[in-house]
Amino acid sequence: MTLAHETNVNVVLRKQGEIVLEERPVPTIQPDEVLLNIKVTGICGSDVHYWLHGGIGDFKLKAPMVLGHESAGIVVAIGDNVKHLQVGDRVAVEPGVSCRLCEECKTGHYNLCKDMKFAATPPIDGTLCNYYAHAADFCYKIPDNLSLEEAACIEPLSVAIHTANRSNIRSGDRVMVFGAGPVGLLCCAMAKAAGAGHVSIADISPSRLEFAKSYYTDSQIVLQRPEVGEPNIEYSRRTAKAILETEEMADVVIDATGAETCVQMSLMLAKNGGCVVLVGMGSAVQSLPVQELGAREVDIKGIFRYRNTYPRAVKMLSAGTIDVKPLITHSYPLKNALDAFEHVKSGRDGAIKVLILG
Repeated sequence: MTLAHETNVNVVLRKQGEIVLEERPVPTIQPDEVLLNIKVTGICGSDVHYWLHGGIGDFKLKAPMVLGHESAGIVVAIGDNVKHLQVGDRVAVEPGVSCRLCEECKTGHYNLCKDMKFAATPPIDGTLCNYYAHAADFCYKIPDNLSLEEAACIEPLSVAIHTANRSNIRSGDRVMVFGAGPVGLLCCAMAKAAGAGHVSIADISPSRLEFAKSYYTDSQIVLQRPEVGEPNIEYSRRTAKAILETEEMADVVIDATGAETCVQMSLMLAKNGGCVVLVGMGSAVQSLPVQELGAREVDIKGIFRYRNTYPRAVKMLSAGTIDVKPLITHSYPLKNALDAFEHVKSGRDGAIKVLILG
């Protein structure tokens, strides 16, 4: 089914550094799909990275691609095989569709599927458009007490839920998070929800740390930039020592930056037998203090997206266990999408989560 008479404006990354608005046909859906009128899309750091650099790791932009993957919308058409959704339902959109056939999928690790089709990861088009066709089983109906804006934040919240699951945070644990962006802040919220006794957050941005004072954290650590010419490892040792003047070592340390210095400090600040979880994506090859890591039996765990998190996220938001509304600082209409990206790039006006409203 199509809505051929409707306008379908897409926010397209034509090439590195060039975002344009482009009208495309309303997509046709398959029997197991739904057609969504996308109402809200959050801008993710990965969207900005593709825009500015033309790729992330092995994922390179080789052709124009629609941006966006943090979305929520309204079902406007359903495929013949879809039974759990109907026209008019408001849904959160899990943006990655796995093959369902491989070993990873069959063992429940579908986020590691080698044939994953993930929105706004080359060459797959994203959700930043008026109309989007998507697998129905990756669309989750939201209750009346949740807004579509909140539903769009379920995607970054899912990263935090998966991080908490992988880190095995226990009641009373001390948790330290590097990076006070949306994902880092949501990792703090999830740590509290998991029972952490003390949550601290570190960042170079005083304004973000000021926000964090009232968002699921107990202490905030202002990081200074390295001195000119200072090796990363020396900066990390010096800074970790300074942090320990006011903070205790943590049971779980979460890096949501990807910066080599923050990864190094994460390893230095984890307790003996503690756990470091790497959420941020930085340089592919980094220098780490592995001898200390082995001698102290510090575990390192990687995070790649999430799995089986959306139903839990919907329940947590509906119950008020976590509140994502304070993270939403700015919004723009779809026609001003480029202005929204420029806003995120600049980081001005205390921007944390910027939404584009379709």
